[in-house]
Amino acid sequence: MNASSSSDSDHGSAPRTRFFGREKPLHAVLGGGRVADVLLWKDTRISAAILFGSAAIWFLFEVVEYNFVTLFCHIFITTMLVIFIWSTGADFFNWNPPSIPKIILEDSAIRDVASIIHKKFNYFLSELLYVASGNNPKLFFLTIVSLWIISVIGSSVSTLNLLFFGLLCLEILPFLYEKYEDEVDDLVSKINRRMKRRYKKFEVEVLGKIPRGTVKDQKIK
Repeated sequence: MNASSSSDSDHGSAPRTRFFGREKPLHAVLGGGRVADVLLWKDTRISAAILFGSAAIWFLFEVVEYNFVTLFCHIFITTMLVIFIWSTGADFFNWNPPSIPKIILEDSAIRDVASIIHKKFNYFLSELLYVASGNNPKLFFLTIVSLWIISVIGSSVSTLNLLFFGLLCLEILPFLYEKYEDEVDDLVSKINRRMKRRYKKFEVEVLGKIPRGTVKDQKIK
């Protein structure tokens, strides 16, 4: 009874940690606009097309073992034949002639994507410099361990499989997180509190025993 009440009070007193450390809605965190709509499946047709298209590419290269140049040429030949048949039959069957989708021709869509990539890349570089300089020891060690784990996975998994898995996570995880946001945030809060306690212990027992400033003091003397 006391244990449960203490855990409940601890849960109530600790602030909830939002995933990504965010204060804005997930749609805004992902940049808003068309890219966020695709990642959160607001535009179901485009999201599904990207998912099935990437799955088809993965299947052709990884399972069928298509050569890239051969596949590229076959796709181009098939596309040209389809456009030729479509444009030829448009006059006889009163079809609409083939045209490039407006979303591809719109400057705003391209500018939105380029702007989001540019902002995220600049943010990534600034964070990388900040962490690599040792300003955040916890994140520094976490990054090193994460990169080591990814390198181990990359040595046993092909690059194409890794890219497809990453794209699959990018397409599915934001959508699932938005759907089960409260449950995930509660879980992240619990994990965050445990990691903070363990890091404090690690800092006291390991990092606190590392001598600092001795070389600097010798130079001053």
